Amino acid sequence: MFSNSVKTKSIKIRKLSLLLMSGFLALSSTLISCTSPSKNTNNATDPKAETAATKTISSKTKVLRIGYQSSGDLVRVTGILEKRLEPLGIKVEWAQFAQGPQLMEAMNVGKIDVGSVGETPPIFAQAAGARIVYLAGRRITAISGKGSAIALPKGSPIKTLADIKGQKVVFQKGSASHYFIIKALEEVGLKYSDIKVLSMPNVEARGAFIQGTIPVWVTGDPHLALVEKLHGARVLRDATNIGTPGGYYVGTRDFARENPELLRIILEEIDKNGQWAEANRKEVAKLIAPVLKIDLPIQEIISGRANYRLKGITPELMKAQQSVADLFYQEKILPKKIDVQEALLTPKEYASITPPTLISEK
Repeated sequence: MFSNSVKTKSIKIRKLSLLLMSGFLALSSTLISCTSPSKNTNNATDPKAETAATKTISSKTKVLRIGYQSSGDLVRVTGILEKRLEPLGIKVEWAQFAQGPQLMEAMNVGKIDVGSVGETPPIFAQAAGARIVYLAGRRITAISGKGSAIALPKGSPIKTLADIKGQKVVFQKGSASHYFIIKALEEVGLKYSDIKVLSMPNVEARGAFIQGTIPVWVTGDPHLALVEKLHGARVLRDATNIGTPGGYYVGTRDFARENPELLRIILEEIDKNGQWAEANRKEVAKLIAPVLKIDLPIQEIISGRANYRLKGITPELMKAQQSVADLFYQEKILPKKIDVQEALLTPKEYASITPPTLISEK
């Protein structure tokens, strides 16, 4: 149970969120499920390395509460955090959310400590007053953008991106798709106000799209691959070359400052797992497919175009993130200009949580 102060804070955040956009934060639909630590295992890391780190660390928590999205999370499936942290006396608890905005809301009200989202959710969370900090970025590769797209149902009369003017366009507001559609519209001389926006999480929108009631859907994997391969959906434009700074691992400021050694281990293990994943994509597909209940050939497509490795927080990365925040303000989607610098740790604090493998991006 939460204290009265946390409940009061949640109510205040909800009121402010409603000013930002209708349907952005909805606590009643935020938490899909809370799961116990994953028991799945694989050979992603050296077993000797997994058991070597049995020393105690300075940490103010005995439970890591980490959020992931309904699209799945390889870190949870492999169980690498449990393998590394449980010998240190730290339990891992996972909580699933529909998409990034819902995950960020849960972080706002103290339900989770750490989570992985796209570039957009932290901006809206910060605008809503959340005490969050950027922990690490996601490395962008040549395949970045292939797993997100503006999709049309089979038989759609729409031929070009310019044709979506005046159309109903469905996506989750405050998600990475929100930024994607604005940038895509710019390419063809359209404004955000030229489309009819309906906010809906991917888990709800997929069925409506399949039934033909959604003319334009901005979505990502695994939903994108499923409607492409099983229902003949057509990609109008994928997110290649959109110019995003990429996704992030985000945490609460208090958790980051109180648990730097723990965070360093977490980021190290996630990136190590990502390095293995990018070298063994077919093995990744075999692990994920039964968890998401997706046919292996489709999951191989999804895993083949996903990014798994991390990168450190740098001034250049945050400059790119600031440009995303400024765009939402210019489009009058955010009611006030925000400074992403206010969601950063100090250089000394970043040095304490950032493993050497994250410092430079390949």
